[in-house]
Amino acid sequence: MKILLTGASGYIGKRLLPVLVNCGHEVICCVRDIQRFEIPPSLKSRINVVQIDFLDKSSLKNIPKDIDGAFYLIHSMSTSSDYQKLEKESAINFRNAINLTKAQHVVYLSGIINESELSKHLASRKNVEIEIGKGKYNFTTLRAGIIIGSGSASFEIMRDLVEKLPVMITPKWLNTKCQPIAISDVIKILSLTIFNPKTYNRNFDIGGSDILSYKAMLLIFGQLRNLKRYIFTVPVMTPKLSSYWLFFVTSTSYNLAIALVNSMKIEVICRNDEINKILKIEPITYQESLERAFSKIERNEVVSSWKDAFISSDFNLNISEFIHVPTFGCFKDVREKNVSNRKDCIERIWSIGGENGWYYGNWLWRFRGFIDRLVGGVGLRRGRTSKKDLSAGDALDFWRVLYANKEEGRLLLYAEMKLPGEAWLEFRLTNNKLIQTATFRPIGLIGRLYWYAVLPFHGFIFKGMINNLTKTSK
Repeated sequence: MKILLTGASGYIGKRLLPVLVNCGHEVICCVRDIQRFEIPPSLKSRINVVQIDFLDKSSLKNIPKDIDGAFYLIHSMSTSSDYQKLEKESAINFRNAINLTKAQHVVYLSGIINESELSKHLASRKNVEIEIGKGKYNFTTLRAGIIIGSGSASFEIMRDLVEKLPVMITPKWLNTKCQPIAISDVIKILSLTIFNPKTYNRNFDIGGSDILSYKAMLLIFGQLRNLKRYIFTVPVMTPKLSSYWLFFVTSTSYNLAIALVNSMKIEVICRNDEINKILKIEPITYQESLERAFSKIERNEVVSSWKDAFISSDFNLNISEFIHVPTFGCFKDVREKNVSNRKDCIERIWSIGGENGWYYGNWLWRFRGFIDRLVGGVGLRRGRTSKKDLSAGDALDFWRVLYANKEEGRLLLYAEMKLPGEAWLEFRLTNNKLIQTATFRPIGLIGRLYWYAVLPFHGFIFKGMINNLTKTSK
């Protein structure tokens, strides 16, 4: 089937795209700016990209007339204070454009709207649903509350709050109940809903297996990160003050903060679990969704939660294109240096660690390993399995190999030493240039202090390492 995927460059769209391709669909990706949309090479043969702005009617002619279905994943609440008008206009233009195609099914991801009084944000979602529902095609709305997954707005806002604030004086809306759902379940439901006749011309609430207050969600988040947190709610915070509080403490925009605060005053709980029975799925718990988000390997893969589906598939997916080191809330040390002999450089990288050492400041690496042993870590005693070969899953001193491809020239390591945070070390050869990146994602204040404490050593350790990795053999 040929599917139009709007919002292809967004959080949901990026994760849904490889799943649809793996299911055998041909996907037409709608983006506002083709230049800013990176197409994974292994997906190029199964997707097409069209530049469309649903607020610009002249661009709608780029939508192919022979599509069989479409996903509507467009939201504007963080980009403009007048998002209600923009979202309605976009929905009408989308509906009129799809009416000119042979599409038989449209799926829209919305918000749970079961209360009689809705926030501005949720009311806008309802209006969009009404407008798209006037089309000539079969229409399904999936209504979700809080979506939990690495990189999602809700997840990252909670992470900011929990990891930055040992004590929180919060608005009373933190006692509001909601039903969070894992991103893996959202993508699964979306992919199983399209072209399913049992879902035609209906709307469904989608949620996980837990009903929790926002306060409980934050406390569980802290427990999982081994952070003791104290939360006190007060009745005096107005929505405006709450929005400012969320804006200054987290990385969210002010427009998004206002929308979220207004929505958080309203319970978002599923009416029933009928969609789970239709699709024969069982959503995971809130804690399980957090554990997946923080899992050592899967949290860095766009397709992580559906990796098992690809294992049994004959689709030739290059997993490297979907493995990314986190950037949100991270400190980085990035160094680049030209390489005169690519083969020699790769051989040095693939021989790193163990008896060969780390090419510079080995006594400091050994000292760090000694400290790690003292605090119950693995230290450097594991060494390496092979002197010259590395494969995903291999232990490498106090690192674990996440990805290793000599032909591509990329090696990604994850730290298994005792740290107040998480660390990655990546080597990537691109156009005869070695890019060496050390990434650290701190946990709480201690993690940030740790980074600044070791920062002086990075200047010569990482500089010396890249110099020796790229030096010309005599």
